[in-house]
Amino acid sequence: MRTEFDEFIQSDVEKQKGIYIPVKAGLVERFLVRKTAVSNLHANADDEFTFPTVGPSYKIISEYMDTIRKNQRLDQPIFDEALIVEKVRPQGYLLLNGHHRWAAAMKLSVKTVPIKIVNVAQESDIRKMLENSKHDKRVTLDLEEIVFRNTDDPLTEPVPGIFCKRLQRIRLGIPGLFHYLTKRGYDIWVYADNYYSIDDIKRLFRRYSVNVDGIITGKKKFEKKQSEAAVNMRKLIANKYKETIHIDNKMLIHTQRDNSEFTDIKIEGPEERWSANVIDIIESIKD
Repeated sequence: MRTEFDEFIQSDVEKQKGIYIPVKAGLVERFLVRKTAVSNLHANADDEFTFPTVGPSYKIISEYMDTIRKNQRLDQPIFDEALIVEKVRPQGYLLLNGHHRWAAAMKLSVKTVPIKIVNVAQESDIRKMLENSKHDKRVTLDLEEIVFRNTDDPLTEPVPGIFCKRLQRIRLGIPGLFHYLTKRGYDIWVYADNYYSIDDIKRLFRRYSVNVDGIITGKKKFEKKQSEAAVNMRKLIANKYKETIHIDNKMLIHTQRDNSEFTDIKIEGPEERWSANVIDIIESIKD
């Protein structure tokens, strides 16, 4: 049975059709905007939260309402983490992550909520990335599992400059590996389950004097999206490359578009030589 809130969600989604479009938020706005009115947030038509066949979990919403009440009594921030949003025109922000928290805040008449604005890759960004590339082979890596490292990890790249102390730390050898791949004619695509601004990811790697060709954040939701734009993006990427090498922590997987078979090779050896071992494996594939 559809509730009044279900009707509100579907109405919000319908209002967006043909009107709301994503726009890039500037650096200052992404860093300075910390809160916004709950009414400025819009449900995402590509999220299961808005699907009539799935919809919101009222149990989860109720749990978040309890959390909000508790934190309000303790005079603490209502959420531990900000809602992840994307700026849209003509007004407001589209929710990327945090629909149930948004719903709980609405039901409790909370006026403002913490947000983090990110610029995610749109179809136009993907097209531009692919058009700018002259290569038909690529390497894919997961940012959070393979590239990023904690600040206390000893096997990380030195921070590139005294003004970069707050940079995300990256795995030892990643710049050397990326430099090798670029010289050998591979496009480098990085993926992440969490949402990061593609501008920030590009800027991070430029600090380490290397480049990435493709950036997809919110990977799990990107892979599930069935909108025409999302399907088109996946087709564009699949049709571009004849060869793909996916690099994991302990495994390298080599696939070819016109061949259903794949080759998986273990990455062995000491951790400090991880990138060198990956390069050796790629050299052996070429041979």
